[in-house]
Amino acid sequence: MKYLFRSLLLLFFPSMIFAQATAKKKVTLSTSREKYQGYLFAYFTGNRKSEEAIRFAISIDGYHYRALNNNEPIVSSEKISSTGGVRDPHILRGADGKTFYMVATDMVSAHGWNSNRAMVLLKSTDLVNWTSSVVNIQKRFPGNDSLLRVWAPQTIYYAEKKKYMVYFSLKHGNQPDKIYYAYANNDFTDLETAPVQLFYSPDNAACIDGDIEIKDGKYYLFFKTEDRLPGIKVAVSNKLTEGYVMQSDNYVQQTKSPVEGAGTFKLNDGSGYVLMYDMYTSGKYQFTKTTDFKSFSVIDQDIAMNFHPRHGTVMPVTTEEIKRLSKEWMSYDAVITNVANAQIKKINIVLDTATKTLTLPVLPGTDLKNFDPGFVTFPGITVTAATRDFSSGGVRCTVAIAGKGSQSYTVKAVENHNPAIAGLYADPDIIFAEKTGRFYMFPTSDGFNGWSGTYFKSFSSPDLVNWKDEGVILQLGKDVSWAKSRAWAPCIIERKVNGQYKYYYYFCAEAKIGVAVSDNPTGPFVDLGQPLISKRPEVITRGGQTIDPDVFQDPQTGKCYLYWGNGYMAGAELNDDMISLKTETIKDFTPDSTYREGTHVFYRNGIYYFMWSEDDTRDPNYRVRYGMSTSPMGPMKIPVSNLVVARKDASGIYGTGHNSTIQVPGKDEWYLVYHRFNYPNGIKMGGDAGFNREVCIDKMEFNPDGTIKQVVPTHEGIKPVK
Repeated sequence: MKYLFRSLLLLFFPSMIFAQATAKKKVTLSTSREKYQGYLFAYFTGNRKSEEAIRFAISIDGYHYRALNNNEPIVSSEKISSTGGVRDPHILRGADGKTFYMVATDMVSAHGWNSNRAMVLLKSTDLVNWTSSVVNIQKRFPGNDSLLRVWAPQTIYYAEKKKYMVYFSLKHGNQPDKIYYAYANNDFTDLETAPVQLFYSPDNAACIDGDIEIKDGKYYLFFKTEDRLPGIKVAVSNKLTEGYVMQSDNYVQQTKSPVEGAGTFKLNDGSGYVLMYDMYTSGKYQFTKTTDFKSFSVIDQDIAMNFHPRHGTVMPVTTEEIKRLSKEWMSYDAVITNVANAQIKKINIVLDTATKTLTLPVLPGTDLKNFDPGFVTFPGITVTAATRDFSSGGVRCTVAIAGKGSQSYTVKAVENHNPAIAGLYADPDIIFAEKTGRFYMFPTSDGFNGWSGTYFKSFSSPDLVNWKDEGVILQLGKDVSWAKSRAWAPCIIERKVNGQYKYYYYFCAEAKIGVAVSDNPTGPFVDLGQPLISKRPEVITRGGQTIDPDVFQDPQTGKCYLYWGNGYMAGAELNDDMISLKTETIKDFTPDSTYREGTHVFYRNGIYYFMWSEDDTRDPNYRVRYGMSTSPMGPMKIPVSNLVVARKDASGIYGTGHNSTIQVPGKDEWYLVYHRFNYPNGIKMGGDAGFNREVCIDKMEFNPDGTIKQVVPTHEGIKPVK
């Protein structure tokens, strides 16, 4: 028992430097947690074959990660696997403190989710050079003729047996996925024992993506239930290979989105543990923190990565190991673009690799005469700047990597007002609230794969330039019972009812249109409890989705109207309650073949303007057109030149569409509010650019005959308005 206890401490509590008193000597761990100065993150990036490969990133604090090797693989999948692809890498420091083990799923997802029978075992003594072998479970062990897949292996050292135990999920025939284990041979090139079931689900649900962490002498098995109600659960045992009992019926992920790939690691400062997981349908990775493995707090606001990981794991590393990894794989470009100053719009940083010029876009009001970009460095890496005065142009900065050399850059800090609100948002609607005397923006929360967002936020401003995040105002699944995903394209109107201001908020969810009501533009909003519009009106004979509402009050009559549609433009008068339509007024407004979606209506000098977006939001040519009418119910006339805003290739601006407009109260001063592809990365994303968008504001002007002058999209944006 003494040996078992000491061995377990050696393996699972490297933060402890403990001494074994003997008659002659004292034994100390070769690598202690006090020596760990950072973290190594092993991950893959997606379902394309080129993305199914092992990549590395490093971090000093466990929160801010930087990809190594420019986010390219650190080892060739073709050379180490039988399929040409690997996924779900797990990395482990060996019991000796200086040998490293990785295991990964041997799989190319394009061949199908039941296509793989093998895993890859890798071993290294320096984290740079790896040896590998393939273990095909079906071929290696008899009795696996019905085996369909081998997923997400991980490794743990079993001190009592002096063996490395590999655990993974297997699916046989019509049976659910189950978590098994086997022991690796001494060379870590093969499994020397046949798989044995590790965990028995009490309801026989499919279980995958096991991850074992030890705490207070107990083994905690995090895993995903793959069918019924998918999510991450925890089972606990006093023994490594048996006796796991579900901790509770509760799921431990802190999101409503689908998740997989739980990974846990202990923070070097002893403040707790991180549980992270892959929100694989959303394009997100969520980090949570815990001290007891029962309650988990989301810490996403503290996490920063210059890559999008899929199912990976994190291991503590030493100063020397960070230096070795940096010398081998850290690029000068990755260092110079790694900045921490909160005033910088980090997703809009531009690096011209040809001229070695870095442009840092900063928030309004940033003091450029005394500006520190906050370059994040690692052991063996330094960044020096000639001055902190960035107000007069470029500043010379030099990156030095120990054992590698140095590179100089010109770094500029620029106050651009586009994007208007920092972060990924789209489909903006905007109002000026008489109640508060402020402007309010209501966008789609963007950056989710397949437009799978679940919440809406609002932003307020006194001047259209300085914006305050007012937080989430409506959450699908929580505040909206009839929908759980695809929170899109809201709009809002302020009305005075019986002397009190009311705000009617129309939104899309699961291709239906809902309405919620509040006494304030920042909520809380109360949903109607059912969709306001759930299908195409009978008067619409063409196809399309029931999305993209726009609400408009006619200043001539006081009547309110709702317009909507994708593939068609429909509209109708609202009843006085603002939460129901006068169905007899529903009409097909579709102007011409350029109409796609995103209707917006406004009034100026006796003219009703109908705006819409042309093409697809994933298309760089996505743009805005308009028509004119003398009535909010049409008909409309389309000017010969009716383009409002379009791409500007010379400035790297693409996908300019789905807009609203705002008039400065009391003035004939107008602004176009629209979204574009994220700059500068969107144009490189292919179709994914369609859900990686950002909101911009530029001035909109009119010709003497009332037609709209084409708006030139800019990075500079507008000046504060009064």
